[in-house]
Amino acid sequence: MTKTSLLSAAALQDMLAATGYLADDGLATIGYLALAMERPLLLEGEPGTGKTALAESLAEAFSLPLIRLQCYEGIDASQALYDWDFTAQILHLRSVEAGGGSGLSTAELESSLYDKRFLLARPILKALQESPAVLLIDEIDRADDEFEAFLLEVLSTYQVSIPEFGTVKADTPPIVVLTSNRTRDLHDALKRRCLYHWIDHPGLAREVEIVRTRLPQVPALLAAQVVRTVQQIRATDGVLKPPGVAETLDWARAIHQLGRAELDLASAAASIGALCKYREDTERVTAALARMLG
Repeated sequence: MTKTSLLSAAALQDMLAATGYLADDGLATIGYLALAMERPLLLEGEPGTGKTALAESLAEAFSLPLIRLQCYEGIDASQALYDWDFTAQILHLRSVEAGGGSGLSTAELESSLYDKRFLLARPILKALQESPAVLLIDEIDRADDEFEAFLLEVLSTYQVSIPEFGTVKADTPPIVVLTSNRTRDLHDALKRRCLYHWIDHPGLAREVEIVRTRLPQVPALLAAQVVRTVQQIRATDGVLKPPGVAETLDWARAIHQLGRAELDLASAAASIGALCKYREDTERVTAALARMLG
């Protein structure tokens, strides 16, 4: 099935479930609308709630390549869009000179230096060239304002102009998913271009279902005990980084790897590093495990 033949949010929900991603009705609906309207989908939420995983599941569900742009402080357009292979250009120039110029005029020689074979496509340009594809722009909140402005222009037209080369336009707009951990607020202009959804931590029943779906080898009792404990940890005041679904899966897998069919205090404490990634959280949670498991 292609995104253009997708008939409903329920159909998308089923397709994602087939890849192991369990989307609730709200996420499935906004995801379906983003596909039908060919609009970027902006997902915000705490780390570990499945934002990046949704893009990966969309690529798998539609059998499309996943092209990922990881944002970071200081990223600029050239790192996201394109660059020129200067080494190859110099070798080409030397080769032409060694051959006596091959009868090329100065303009022709300059033009040959900016041939497609010397163009290094970064993630955004690659997504436009290879579309249909899924373009994941991960942690956009880590980039700066200038990069947001550049991104807004690209997402408005799905094309870029390269002065030495020409205009590259996607024949089919890529499926674009932007994620943000909300370390800062994004500009309204970018948000207006996107459809928006906040992904929260799942409830008890859904998280148990996620663990059972992703880790079918983990016994049902162990999955339920792990999720119940994680949910209590998230509700604990003072935890620096509440564990996400990814950490729940890691912890369940780790305890199962220890050969346990149930969650006991010793194995829970021994494997706590799969769940908590800050020393303060490790100490606080370890001290509270006896009460939680009791």
